Amino acid sequence: MHTHLLHLSEEDRSQPRTVVNRLLSSLPEDEQAQLAKLGETVRVEVGDVLYEPGQTIRYIYFPIDSLISLLAVAEGRMTLEVGAVGREGMIGASVVLGHEMAQVRAVVQRAGRAMRMDAVEFATEFARMESLQRLLYRYTDTLLAQAIQIAVCSRFHVLEARLARSLLITRDRLQSEKFHLTHEFLAHALGVRRVGVTKAASALQNQKLISYSRGNIEILDAAGLEAVSCRCYELVKDDGAIGMGNVFL
Repeated sequence: MHTHLLHLSEEDRSQPRTVVNRLLSSLPEDEQAQLAKLGETVRVEVGDVLYEPGQTIRYIYFPIDSLISLLAVAEGRMTLEVGAVGREGMIGASVVLGHEMAQVRAVVQRAGRAMRMDAVEFATEFARMESLQRLLYRYTDTLLAQAIQIAVCSRFHVLEARLARSLLITRDRLQSEKFHLTHEFLAHALGVRRVGVTKAASALQNQKLISYSRGNIEILDAAGLEAVSCRCYELVKDDGAIGMGNVFL
Protein backbone atom coordinates (compact mmCIF):
# COMPACT_ATOMS: atom_id res chain seq x y z
CA MET A 1 0.00 0.00 0.00
CA HIS A 2 1.31 3.40 -0.92
CA THR A 3 0.42 6.93 0.01
CA HIS A 4 -0.62 9.09 -2.95
CA LEU A 5 -1.91 12.39 -1.63
CA LEU A 6 -3.39 14.84 -4.09
CA HIS A 7 -3.92 18.55 -3.66
CA LEU A 8 -7.48 19.50 -4.50
CA SER A 9 -8.14 21.21 -7.80
CA GLU A 10 -9.55 24.72 -7.89
CA GLU A 11 -12.90 23.21 -8.86
CA ASP A 12 -12.82 20.93 -5.80
CA ARG A 13 -11.82 23.85 -3.58
CA SER A 14 -14.83 25.84 -4.74
CA GLN A 15 -17.30 23.14 -3.70
CA PRO A 16 -19.37 24.02 -0.62
CA ARG A 17 -17.99 22.39 2.51
CA THR A 18 -20.95 21.19 4.50
CA VAL A 19 -18.78 18.75 6.46
CA VAL A 20 -15.95 20.10 8.58
CA ASN A 21 -13.62 18.60 11.15
CA ARG A 22 -15.31 18.75 14.53
CA LEU A 23 -12.12 19.17 16.56
CA LEU A 24 -11.02 22.20 14.56
CA SER A 25 -14.47 23.76 14.42
CA SER A 26 -14.87 23.59 18.21
CA LEU A 27 -11.88 25.90 18.75
CA PRO A 28 -12.24 29.69 19.13
CA GLU A 29 -12.43 31.42 15.75
CA ASP A 30 -9.05 33.14 16.07
CA GLU A 31 -7.33 29.81 16.77
CA GLN A 32 -9.20 28.18 13.89
CA ALA A 33 -7.96 30.94 11.60
CA GLN A 34 -4.38 30.58 12.81
CA LEU A 35 -4.36 26.81 12.28
CA ALA A 36 -6.02 27.20 8.88
CA LYS A 37 -2.94 29.12 7.75
CA LEU A 38 -0.83 26.03 8.51
CA GLY A 39 -3.13 23.60 6.77
CA GLU A 40 -3.82 22.41 3.26
CA THR A 41 -6.71 20.26 2.13
CA VAL A 42 -5.58 16.98 0.58
CA ARG A 43 -7.43 13.97 -0.78
CA VAL A 44 -6.63 10.54 0.62
CA GLU A 45 -7.56 7.28 -1.11
CA VAL A 46 -8.58 3.89 0.30
CA GLY A 47 -5.48 1.92 1.31
CA ASP A 48 -3.20 4.95 1.63
CA VAL A 49 -0.83 4.41 4.55
CA LEU A 50 -0.36 7.72 6.35
CA TYR A 51 1.83 6.35 9.16
CA GLU A 52 3.80 3.19 9.89
CA PRO A 53 4.96 2.27 13.43
CA GLY A 54 8.41 3.68 14.09
CA GLN A 55 8.25 6.26 11.31
CA THR A 56 8.71 9.94 12.10
CA ILE A 57 5.40 11.80 12.07
CA ARG A 58 5.82 14.55 9.48
CA TYR A 59 2.19 15.60 9.17
CA ILE A 60 -0.91 15.92 11.33
CA TYR A 61 -4.23 14.98 9.68
CA PHE A 62 -7.73 16.22 10.49
CA PRO A 63 -10.23 14.12 8.45
CA ILE A 64 -13.08 16.06 6.86
CA ASP A 65 -15.09 13.34 5.13
CA SER A 66 -12.49 10.55 5.11
CA LEU A 67 -12.09 7.76 7.67
CA ILE A 68 -8.73 6.56 8.99
CA SER A 69 -8.20 3.17 10.64
CA LEU A 70 -5.55 2.87 13.38
CA LEU A 71 -3.93 -0.57 13.39
CA ALA A 72 -1.58 -1.98 16.01
CA VAL A 73 1.05 -4.12 14.26
CA ALA A 74 2.81 -7.22 15.60
CA GLU A 75 5.87 -8.71 13.89
CA GLY A 76 5.22 -6.57 10.83
CA ARG A 77 2.27 -8.58 9.56
CA MET A 78 -0.36 -9.23 12.24
CA THR A 79 -2.69 -6.31 12.85
CA LEU A 80 -5.56 -5.29 15.09
CA GLU A 81 -7.66 -2.15 14.77
CA VAL A 82 -7.43 -0.09 17.96
CA GLY A 83 -9.31 2.98 16.72
CA ALA A 84 -11.00 4.71 13.81
CA VAL A 85 -10.76 8.46 13.20
CA GLY A 86 -13.26 10.46 11.19
CA ARG A 87 -14.39 14.07 11.17
CA GLU A 88 -14.59 14.05 14.99
CA GLY A 89 -10.85 13.66 15.43
CA MET A 90 -7.26 13.78 14.22
CA ILE A 91 -4.23 11.57 13.82
CA GLY A 92 -0.73 12.52 14.91
CA ALA A 93 -1.73 14.10 18.23
CA SER A 94 1.06 12.19 19.99
CA VAL A 95 3.53 14.71 18.49
CA VAL A 96 2.39 17.35 20.96
CA LEU A 97 3.00 14.89 23.79
CA GLY A 98 6.62 14.50 22.74
CA HIS A 99 6.28 11.31 20.67
CA GLU A 100 7.78 12.01 17.25
CA MET A 101 7.45 8.40 16.09
CA ALA A 102 4.15 6.83 15.03
CA GLN A 103 3.00 3.99 17.27
CA VAL A 104 0.36 2.55 14.95
CA ARG A 105 -0.28 2.07 11.23
CA ALA A 106 -2.78 4.64 9.97
CA VAL A 107 -4.62 3.40 6.86
CA VAL A 108 -7.35 5.20 4.93
CA GLN A 109 -10.57 3.22 5.26
CA ARG A 110 -12.77 5.62 3.32
CA ALA A 111 -11.48 8.02 0.67
CA GLY A 112 -12.10 11.72 1.07
CA ARG A 113 -10.57 14.97 2.24
CA ALA A 114 -8.41 15.80 5.20
CA MET A 115 -6.72 18.94 6.49
CA ARG A 116 -2.96 18.30 6.62
CA MET A 117 -0.49 20.32 8.71
CA ASP A 118 3.26 20.16 9.22
CA ALA A 119 3.85 18.39 12.56
CA VAL A 120 6.54 20.77 13.80
CA GLU A 121 4.50 23.87 12.96
CA PHE A 122 1.43 22.36 14.61
CA ALA A 123 3.39 21.55 17.79
CA THR A 124 4.60 25.16 17.92
CA GLU A 125 1.04 26.49 17.74
CA PHE A 126 -0.14 23.90 20.27
CA ALA A 127 2.39 25.19 22.82
CA ARG A 128 0.75 28.63 22.85
CA MET A 129 -2.96 27.77 22.41
CA GLU A 130 -4.53 26.87 25.77
CA SER A 131 -7.92 25.90 24.36
CA LEU A 132 -6.23 23.59 21.83
CA GLN A 133 -4.22 22.03 24.66
CA ARG A 134 -7.33 21.33 26.76
CA LEU A 135 -9.15 19.90 23.74
CA LEU A 136 -6.34 17.58 22.65
CA TYR A 137 -5.66 16.32 26.17
CA ARG A 138 -9.31 15.24 26.39
CA TYR A 139 -9.17 13.79 22.88
CA THR A 140 -5.98 11.74 23.38
CA ASP A 141 -7.25 10.49 26.75
CA THR A 142 -10.50 9.33 25.14
CA LEU A 143 -8.70 7.73 22.19
CA LEU A 144 -6.45 5.80 24.60
CA ALA A 145 -9.42 4.68 26.72
CA GLN A 146 -11.14 3.39 23.57
CA ALA A 147 -7.99 1.58 22.39
CA ILE A 148 -7.75 -0.18 25.77
CA GLN A 149 -11.42 -1.19 25.62
CA ILE A 150 -11.04 -2.53 22.07
CA ALA A 151 -7.96 -4.53 23.12
CA VAL A 152 -9.94 -6.10 25.99
CA CYS A 153 -12.84 -6.74 23.60
CA SER A 154 -10.53 -8.49 21.12
CA ARG A 155 -9.30 -10.89 23.79
CA PHE A 156 -12.53 -11.80 25.54
CA HIS A 157 -15.49 -11.34 23.20
CA VAL A 158 -16.70 -13.56 20.36
CA LEU A 159 -16.00 -12.51 16.77
CA GLU A 160 -19.65 -12.01 15.80
CA ALA A 161 -20.11 -9.45 18.61
CA ARG A 162 -16.80 -7.76 17.76
CA LEU A 163 -17.77 -7.47 14.08
CA ALA A 164 -21.11 -5.94 15.10
CA ARG A 165 -19.26 -3.43 17.30
CA SER A 166 -16.86 -2.56 14.48
CA LEU A 167 -19.67 -2.04 11.95
CA LEU A 168 -21.61 0.17 14.36
CA ILE A 169 -18.56 2.35 15.05
CA THR A 170 -17.93 2.67 11.31
CA ARG A 171 -21.59 3.65 10.83
CA ASP A 172 -21.25 6.32 13.50
CA ARG A 173 -17.99 7.73 12.12
CA LEU A 174 -19.38 7.92 8.56
CA GLN A 175 -22.92 8.83 9.63
CA SER A 176 -24.23 6.40 7.02
CA GLU A 177 -25.93 2.99 7.14
CA LYS A 178 -24.13 2.02 3.91
CA PHE A 179 -20.37 1.72 3.42
CA HIS A 180 -17.71 -0.43 1.77
CA LEU A 181 -15.42 -2.75 3.77
CA THR A 182 -13.69 -5.74 2.19
CA HIS A 183 -13.27 -9.09 3.94
CA GLU A 184 -9.53 -8.49 3.77
CA PHE A 185 -9.75 -5.15 5.57
CA LEU A 186 -12.07 -6.54 8.25
CA ALA A 187 -9.69 -9.47 8.79
CA HIS A 188 -6.81 -7.01 9.34
CA ALA A 189 -8.96 -4.84 11.61
CA LEU A 190 -10.25 -7.71 13.76
CA GLY A 191 -6.99 -9.68 13.80
CA VAL A 192 -8.52 -12.85 12.35
CA ARG A 193 -8.41 -14.88 9.15
CA ARG A 194 -10.75 -13.98 6.29
CA VAL A 195 -12.73 -17.20 6.77
CA GLY A 196 -13.61 -16.00 10.29
CA VAL A 197 -14.93 -12.70 8.94
CA THR A 198 -16.97 -14.55 6.30
CA LYS A 199 -18.55 -16.77 8.96
CA ALA A 200 -19.36 -13.87 11.33
CA ALA A 201 -20.73 -11.67 8.53
CA SER A 202 -22.91 -14.54 7.28
CA ALA A 203 -24.32 -15.00 10.77
CA LEU A 204 -25.25 -11.31 10.97
CA GLN A 205 -26.73 -11.44 7.47
CA ASN A 206 -28.78 -14.57 8.27
CA GLN A 207 -30.30 -12.66 11.20
CA LYS A 208 -31.23 -9.92 8.71
CA LEU A 209 -29.16 -7.37 10.65
CA ILE A 210 -26.94 -6.48 7.68
CA SER A 211 -26.66 -7.12 3.97
CA TYR A 212 -23.13 -7.80 2.76
CA SER A 213 -22.15 -8.34 -0.86
CA ARG A 214 -18.67 -7.86 -2.32
CA GLY A 215 -17.65 -5.52 0.46
CA ASN A 216 -20.80 -3.40 0.23
CA ILE A 217 -22.38 -3.33 3.68
CA GLU A 218 -25.77 -1.98 4.68
CA ILE A 219 -27.00 -2.02 8.25
CA LEU A 220 -30.63 -3.14 8.04
CA ASP A 221 -31.45 -3.30 11.76
CA ALA A 222 -29.26 -1.03 13.89
CA ALA A 223 -31.08 -1.88 17.15
CA GLY A 224 -30.72 -5.59 16.44
CA LEU A 225 -27.03 -5.16 15.62
CA GLU A 226 -26.53 -3.31 18.92
CA ALA A 227 -28.23 -6.18 20.74
CA VAL A 228 -25.83 -8.68 19.14
CA SER A 229 -22.81 -6.46 19.79
CA CYS A 230 -20.84 -6.71 23.00
CA ARG A 231 -21.18 -4.00 25.66
CA CYS A 232 -18.01 -2.37 24.31
CA TYR A 233 -20.04 -0.49 21.69
CA GLU A 234 -22.23 0.97 24.45
CA LEU A 235 -19.06 2.32 26.09
CA VAL A 236 -17.26 3.72 23.02
CA LYS A 237 -20.18 5.17 21.04
CA ASP A 238 -20.20 8.96 20.94
CA ASP A 239 -22.50 9.42 23.94
CA GLY A 240 -21.05 6.42 25.83
CA ALA A 241 -18.97 6.49 28.99
CA ILE A 242 -15.73 6.73 26.97
CA GLY A 243 -17.27 8.12 23.78
CA MET A 244 -16.00 11.07 21.76
CA GLY A 245 -18.89 13.16 23.05
CA ASN A 246 -16.83 13.61 26.23
CA VAL A 247 -14.21 15.55 24.27
CA PHE A 248 -16.61 18.33 23.28
CA LEU A 249 -17.83 19.41 26.69
